[in-house]
Amino acid sequence: MISKEDEKLLAVLKHNARASISDLARMLDLSRSTVQTRIAKLEHSGIIKGYSVDYGDDYLASLVSAHVSIKVRQKLTAKTNIELKQIPQVSALYAISGEYDLIAIVQAQSTEQLSHILDDIGNLDGVERTNSSVILETKFKR
Repeated sequence: MISKEDEKLLAVLKHNARASISDLARMLDLSRSTVQTRIAKLEHSGIIKGYSVDYGDDYLASLVSAHVSIKVRQKLTAKTNIELKQIPQVSALYAISGEYDLIAIVQAQSTEQLSHILDDIGNLDGVERTNSSVILETKFKR
């Protein structure tokens, strides 16, 4: 379990992971050494596993995104998951119930690039078939 102070620190870092220790200390009304210690503890315990880049709205709007449903041969699921993780345009992969086994979120620079990625996914060992839906517009995102 984490403390309320750690929750506040995580909320500030979630909003701006590049904030300096001094800025974090000032925002949270804590000493710099306390903030450094808390961050080190959160990293060591695995609560913070890394820091990432959030794309700007304009850049995201320029990407062509698709949900790709994937039917996988059962004995090759682990191998297929590893191969999909190696495709940089696959931003997320979910195991699902139903007719298909996985849904991949693919983000490409163009419809041409998306087409090539979909071909690459369809040609992976273990992939029986795919069904893609291009995202036309994001109505809201939480």
